[in-house]
Amino acid sequence: MITTRFAPSPTGRLHVGNIRTALHNFLLAKKAGGRFVLRIDDTDPERSREEYVEAIRHDLGWLGLEVDGEERQSARLGHYEEAFETLKAAGRVYRCYETAQELDLRRKVLLGRGLPPIYDRAALALDEADHAAKEAEGVMPHWRFLIDRDEPITWDDGIRGPQKFEGERLSDPVIRRADGSWLYMLPSCADDIAMGITDVLRGEDHVSNTAVQLQMFTALGASPPRFSHEALLTGSEGKLSKRLGSLGVDAFREQGLEPMAINSLLARIGTSQAIAAQPSMAVLAQDFDLSTFGRAPARFDEAELLRLNAQIVHGLDYGDVAGRLPAGMDEAAWLTVRPNLEKVGDAHDWWQVVAGEVGRGDLSAEDRAFIAEAADAAASVTWDDGAWKALTSVLKERTGRKGKALFLPLRQALTGMDHGPDMNALLPLIGKDRALDRLRAAA
Repeated sequence: MITTRFAPSPTGRLHVGNIRTALHNFLLAKKAGGRFVLRIDDTDPERSREEYVEAIRHDLGWLGLEVDGEERQSARLGHYEEAFETLKAAGRVYRCYETAQELDLRRKVLLGRGLPPIYDRAALALDEADHAAKEAEGVMPHWRFLIDRDEPITWDDGIRGPQKFEGERLSDPVIRRADGSWLYMLPSCADDIAMGITDVLRGEDHVSNTAVQLQMFTALGASPPRFSHEALLTGSEGKLSKRLGSLGVDAFREQGLEPMAINSLLARIGTSQAIAAQPSMAVLAQDFDLSTFGRAPARFDEAELLRLNAQIVHGLDYGDVAGRLPAGMDEAAWLTVRPNLEKVGDAHDWWQVVAGEVGRGDLSAEDRAFIAEAADAAASVTWDDGAWKALTSVLKERTGRKGKALFLPLRQALTGMDHGPDMNALLPLIGKDRALDRLRAAA
């Protein structure tokens, strides 16, 4: 069974890039009838917050990304110790003592010589006496994973195709700090093995990490999952703006956006598939295909998101939104205003047009006289679903007005606006008494 995972660190709210990664892993699993697992990477107690764990769960649920299991790395520290001991027994980890300043200086020297800024493995020359001397000084080691540089590292990436890394151009990564805490590499591999992760889909900034982790899986005696690396998200201006980098589910909710509008956009940008509002996650999953992903940056356009949101809203039934509408707004009113909405929340503004106070508009003296005639005519019109047609027919005959000269002043007087829902449907909602009051006030 295909099993994917989303592995956020609970150090902040999910932003749009995180959401895209989670969505794609969810769709990849669901298309194959597989499992989508949430792994909370909370091995950093200084930065991890429980409030963010709860926010991550809530955000995924709101988007419709239901998880099939959850793990917490903070509860799995014993598993990482076991994996570490396996690597130690295999001679694939070693102790180092360089400070961050020393390492930075070495990198600068290598770059100045036109060489890859990778660790020079100086610590491999230390013997037990050297380690004992460091321990006597109270200096604790950090640990690096020893990359096998004898053979190139290759894999067939689900998006990028055949990949090849030369080991001598990779730096042995630090996997454990001097205080005993873990960095990303080893816990991630150990968890992928234990959780049966079959497919890892993540950003292309992780490609070099994958090269290292493939060796780590082998050193731990496990077959690696299939890896796919997608192009990173950018803004419509061609780069990831600070705003886009911080734009998250909470911001989308505050804007009144629909989850399926967000999902519809993020599922397709960066692919050759057309971007269109989709009605359900099942439809998105059915059409999800890694072969359609390209290497060009995936551009996130907020204007396109709003367009999709309007499409989603225009297809929502009254039952889908009843709990989000203003008091008194029934199905007939919803169906009347729905074609004019970008967001469900906009229905409150249109309900104000129906049931609240409206402006009188900027009418000329000639138009005010026309509206006075309209008030007189409206008093004698039968007030049913044909009230608007009956009223305009009477006024056309009495005044000779037609087209914009007939309809626009009426709309302005009745709604305070020069555009909006079809007046045939809107006028019965406004009601005869309210319509007469508005016409008389405008006149």
